[in-house]
Amino acid sequence: MNDRIRVPEVRLVGPNGEQVGIVPIAKALELARESDLDLVEVAPTARPPVAKLMDYGKFKYESAMKAREARKNQAHTVIKEIKLRPKIDPHDYETKKGHVVRFLKAGDKVKVTIMFRGREQSRPELGRRLLQRLADDVEELGFVESRPKQDGRNMIMVIGPHKKKAEAKAERAARAQQDSGPASV
Repeated sequence: MNDRIRVPEVRLVGPNGEQVGIVPIAKALELARESDLDLVEVAPTARPPVAKLMDYGKFKYESAMKAREARKNQAHTVIKEIKLRPKIDPHDYETKKGHVVRFLKAGDKVKVTIMFRGREQSRPELGRRLLQRLADDVEELGFVESRPKQDGRNMIMVIGPHKKKAEAKAERAARAQQDSGPASV
């Protein structure tokens, strides 16, 4: 920027994007001072380097605002975890399945962990069967992202949602808008 540019000549671009041409650095700096703008090197690897006349403070502010807006619209992927045991009661299984369904509808991934204790460790097929049953039960909402894997005393499987987080968020907002529609008197 300005006096820090250490090349003899630059390809100068005007403040409105018009091509000025290849000019010596002294003349480019003089043009920048006359128009009360900064000389900013935009393509340092080009031959000769490309420099543009612009208000650098305004440029930095606008690029920071764009980055902030992009971060605001970004959907964060969250992995929720559900823990089960191989000898789970049918009602408890339905409750846990309800949690998995809720997480998948919200667009979150679900890590399902089955914890084995004592003699249960010698029967990993029980855990595999339970995970397969859960995957089949929530098939319309999500897909198995990583198959069941034994990890020490635990067996782990990850289920990903069919809908993206942003789609689920938009759908919830539309449903809320529809529910709070015009009330009849």
